[in-house]
Amino acid sequence: MAAFISTNPAERIGKFKGEILAHAIPMETLGICGVQKSIPKNNSKTVSMRRYRPYGALATNENTKNRWVVDSAAHILSEGNTPTADSLVPDNVEVTLQQYGCLYQTTDQVEDTYEDDIPEELKKQTGERVGLIREMVRYGVVKAGTNVFYSGGTSRGTVDEKITLNVLRKASRTLQLNHAKRVTGILAPSINIATQPVEAAYLVFVSTDAEGDVRDLAGFKHVSEYGQRKVVDQNEIGSVENYRFITSPELTAYADSGAAVGLTGCLSTTGTLIDVYPFVICGEDAWGQVALRGDKATDPTWIPPGEKSKSDPLGQRGFCGAKFYFACKVLNEGWMAVIEAGVDDLA
Repeated sequence: MAAFISTNPAERIGKFKGEILAHAIPMETLGICGVQKSIPKNNSKTVSMRRYRPYGALATNENTKNRWVVDSAAHILSEGNTPTADSLVPDNVEVTLQQYGCLYQTTDQVEDTYEDDIPEELKKQTGERVGLIREMVRYGVVKAGTNVFYSGGTSRGTVDEKITLNVLRKASRTLQLNHAKRVTGILAPSINIATQPVEAAYLVFVSTDAEGDVRDLAGFKHVSEYGQRKVVDQNEIGSVENYRFITSPELTAYADSGAAVGLTGCLSTTGTLIDVYPFVICGEDAWGQVALRGDKATDPTWIPPGEKSKSDPLGQRGFCGAKFYFACKVLNEGWMAVIEAGVDDLA
């Protein structure tokens, strides 16, 4: 008797989901780092993450929660006396998932008469939009970090300089005092949750507008000079001291929010006040994101024109879109920093 051979066609939704996710990945520059978490269905929308403070650390701010306070004299033991036992002190960080989505509509006439492959373009646009939505969620969270340094000022409204080695060193000093580890692994550029090792450094994410200023920093090394060193992302432009810089056009400025332009030479949207750009600096595990990638991260929709239903009895409309749950949260303010600076207007 001949063996049974399945003639069932390949799963269309599986291929479509892969296309959506693949298109999303290039949009997610910030998504290469951060703690990756996912939760299964029917397990609430709130995720609770916990860390433990070093001994003696105080809850005052990000610069006290991460620093040990150890007096060696207080740890001298007395013969025959058991020392008083200490307890671990936890910090709980909670984040609530939000549902996001986008939807496009097409018609049977578009599919029947257009020379372009509209369905394929819809899938591409949906994927890229999903990636950009997630990137904007991340950016909104991480640029609002409380460990902030200002280039040439003491607040956003007084920023009047471009990025400098001095302010980068200030941030690096604080990160190291807070025991922030350099990033040694990033999320691999695929739809799966898998990491790959990289040379240790603090990662800096900033707008492409600031690329020229970064290149002008003393000691800047372009990626072409790396030799065997691997780039962390296709948008990495180079490194300086403890930092590796990744740029993206999506990481926009706070327009007209700095000091008066005057003779600073800094870019301004209106020509009056300096546009202030966040340089987001990440150490290992400084922030986290939930439901980032994988088969169950995104629920795509593809209803081609021609499928008849009560709401569309002639099958004239088609839809393409996706929905997903996502959340991002800073886990340790002391392990990341934000430098707010102007950029050269290149006039």
